[in-house]
Amino acid sequence: MVTTLPQALFRHFLGTSPDWYKLSLLACLVINPLVFFLLGGFVAGWLLLAEFIFTLTMALKCYPLQPGGLLALEAVGMGMTDAHHVMDEVSANLDVLLLLVFMVAGITFMKPLLLKLFTRLLVGIPSKRVLSLCFCLTTAALSAFLDALTVMAVVISVSVGFYAIYHRVASARGQHDSHDHADDTWLSDISRTELQEYRRFLRSLLLHASMGTALGGVMTMVGEPQNLIIADQAGWGFGEFFLRLAPVTIPVLAAGLGTCLLVESRHLCGYGQRLPDTIRQILIEHDRQDRAGCGVSERARLWVQLGVLTWLMVALAQHQASVGLIGLAVIVLASSLLGITEEHALGHAFEEALPFTALLVVFFAIVAVIVEQHLFAPVIDMVLEHTGGEQLGWVYLSNGLLSMVSDNVFVGTVYISEIRAAFQQALISAEQFDLLSVAVATGTNLPSVAMPNGQAAFLFLLTSAVAPLVRLSYRRMVWMAAPYTLALSLGGFLCVRYGLEPASQAMQTLGWL
Repeated sequence: MVTTLPQALFRHFLGTSPDWYKLSLLACLVINPLVFFLLGGFVAGWLLLAEFIFTLTMALKCYPLQPGGLLALEAVGMGMTDAHHVMDEVSANLDVLLLLVFMVAGITFMKPLLLKLFTRLLVGIPSKRVLSLCFCLTTAALSAFLDALTVMAVVISVSVGFYAIYHRVASARGQHDSHDHADDTWLSDISRTELQEYRRFLRSLLLHASMGTALGGVMTMVGEPQNLIIADQAGWGFGEFFLRLAPVTIPVLAAGLGTCLLVESRHLCGYGQRLPDTIRQILIEHDRQDRAGCGVSERARLWVQLGVLTWLMVALAQHQASVGLIGLAVIVLASSLLGITEEHALGHAFEEALPFTALLVVFFAIVAVIVEQHLFAPVIDMVLEHTGGEQLGWVYLSNGLLSMVSDNVFVGTVYISEIRAAFQQALISAEQFDLLSVAVATGTNLPSVAMPNGQAAFLFLLTSAVAPLVRLSYRRMVWMAAPYTLALSLGGFLCVRYGLEPASQAMQTLGWL
């Protein structure tokens, strides 16, 4: 019972988070200034980065925006960076922020169509291994030409829809009754057991899909933001980028798909859960009722959504504009043609993306500290001291490790800038510069799957509405990603270290490069 003002303030601080978590954050806020002024910005910067990662690991205890934001505000207040540098990082990543604000909202208007399409896929493929492979391949193919965040937004939206269908039936709620699918109060004991199995099933599909975005995103210059930056610095076009990375990306794609089949077959790291038969029947019945009750008006809405989705795919594939602006166009087209004109109805579409957008801005503040305090400089200097194949291997490993704990776009940008500077100073040859550029692109894309903060799409999944529904925590996500991390990281390293140089020389001999 609260009896004093300090107790009331402590109770309100971070809401319902555990007391030990509140005390841990307060301890961090007290320790950080002492470390900064006594040991310097380099040590304090690494400590701050570790603390921010800790807030991400506790995402199910407290959304990371508040604790992470407090750490970022303190860093700016202490002078570890300043508001101008934070704004520079925000400006440099404006496309990503606009993508989140507009594209995720735009996908919301096409959720009924996407849910129908994926429901047919889910109920039509009884084999979990084949279904998992389909999810992985589909997201890989989409991510090679679209943005991984856009693809994950689709998968998350569909997964929430799948979860809500069963949860409503298991809670004995009618189709038109109000229902909160995060509330398990009305579930029977049998339904709770089935729900646990269903959660494991959906978690595995989400992880396969997210790994697919990494496998496809690394293959083309438009798959990930840092790929565009690297291609620009190296002077590569779309075709050359694909060929330059092919000696690494194609074998790694095979390794990733093989890992998908292996973990499902052997039930490793939380994979292998089949869709319970009772839930499959519920989904089949829902699909049947949906088709039976689909009148002219509903069919018209689905045709509109299909048309907008087709336009979206073409616009993204042809890069007609920034992804965020294309997302805004999707909102305008879909809402206009579907008759959604009330402000509150539009507002619901933005609810899921805006908290993560704010969290990403906080993350950019942490990145500004990394830049200001030169946290990665010793690692980069050490790597560039090596030569030849050893240098390729060290570049891949070092930027891979840094991408696990930081943002892979930032790490890729820093590395390619340093390598470009070394080339301009004649410290490395043009051939070595091209090979190192491949090492940077693959190193930032592949090992970064190990932790959610390595890629924005993974962090978006962890902090999305579906994560608490399927009980996807930071630690569980790292554990489930472990087989992929090993396969992708090791496969990528072996290809970069031993296969990239001879394969590149062979393509040059054939006149492909």
